[in-house]
Amino acid sequence: MGILKYLDKNNLHHAYLIEGERNEILPEIFKFLEDLGVKTSNNPDFYNITIDSFKIEDARNLKSVQYEKSFSGGKKIFLISVNNFLLEAQNTLLKIFEEPKEDTHFFIIIPNKNILLKTLISRFYLISSNQDMSDDQLILAEKFILMPVKERLFFMKGFLSEEEDSEENLIIQPLSNRAKSLNFLNALEVSLYKRKNQILLNDFFPHLLKVREFVNQPGSSLKSLMESIALAIPNF
Repeated sequence: MGILKYLDKNNLHHAYLIEGERNEILPEIFKFLEDLGVKTSNNPDFYNITIDSFKIEDARNLKSVQYEKSFSGGKKIFLISVNNFLLEAQNTLLKIFEEPKEDTHFFIIIPNKNILLKTLISRFYLISSNQDMSDDQLILAEKFILMPVKERLFFMKGFLSEEEDSEENLIIQPLSNRAKSLNFLNALEVSLYKRKNQILLNDFFPHLLKVREFVNQPGSSLKSLMESIALAIPNF
């Protein structure tokens, strides 16, 4: 991804929101922190958190820890990699980033920024690797669009893993069902928009935006939402 060009050792931002693949981004951040002189092992002022779903308890713990005094008297660094933020956790995080604490810096990695409230995103310096869709994503979206409805529904059954995302599921997946669905919806939007079809603009896109909104909400049925997309796309 090449995020190092966005990071300035001499002008470190309070909070970075980095959108993209965790496995690609983490090595670059560790390299940057090493160059910054931050120890990433045996350092009580460095917090490396990797979880699937960030809940309100996690946000409250983070709020408490960030106000604690630094052990070294230097910088406190929080590196957080997560697939999804629950809404209650986001509201708690808003309070943290409204009042930045000196020498405390956050690097938050997410697969898709659309899982976050716009008010929360506005508190970050945003670095995105998803601004340009990959060819593979667009090719898959185009194939899906051209499928008959029955094939689209069959595709969706295999697209989502058997276990629906839930707050109880603590297994860390490379990309959660919700994050994967958001990426797919974004690719669909780009592919369909290129067709410059007024029916799509007037009828389908409002539905897609509404589905994308509900995909972010815990407890919503991801299977039903994505199947509704399969049914609503016009046949070409």
